[in-house]
Amino acid sequence: MGHAHSSSPQVILVGLDSAGKSTLLARLLTGQVMDTSPTVGFNVGTLDLDKKTSLTVWDVGGQKSMRPNWRYYLDDCKALVFMVDSSDRGRMPEAQKALKKVLADERLRGIPLMVLANKKDLPDSMTIREISNQLDLPALSERLWEVQACSALRGLGLQQAFLSVHKLIKKS
Repeated sequence: MGHAHSSSPQVILVGLDSAGKSTLLARLLTGQVMDTSPTVGFNVGTLDLDKKTSLTVWDVGGQKSMRPNWRYYLDDCKALVFMVDSSDRGRMPEAQKALKKVLADERLRGIPLMVLANKKDLPDSMTIREISNQLDLPALSERLWEVQACSALRGLGLQQAFLSVHKLIKKS
């Protein structure tokens, strides 16, 4: 994992366990798919989007017991990236609760949100619209938010998603 450059904006990557967060980070940083086990604590790496632009991405464990720790990472957070497994309809209510809870934190007031709909390569994955509604995103006022589809496993849509995150940070 690369070192965190203090100059790059901090992006916090959260979501339920098994959404694909660590796979995504490994893929972004190494270009390879790695076997990941559930994250205890966090992974962090610096993602260079282009010569001038980098983001420091913190991937924080998503298991139920780990979620209360998310708040320890929010101090200098410039964007929240929330990842969902778009093939797992059954856990969307749980994902919605987890997202609401973290967004309620004072320190995230006005911080932009990027929802990454992972596992879009799976046949019965939900549409972007379905995911927005399931997570109740249209109800978020006073916050920039965006949803993008990606596949961490195949490396699809990742670079675009984080370029969008960077744009959201600049706008906010």
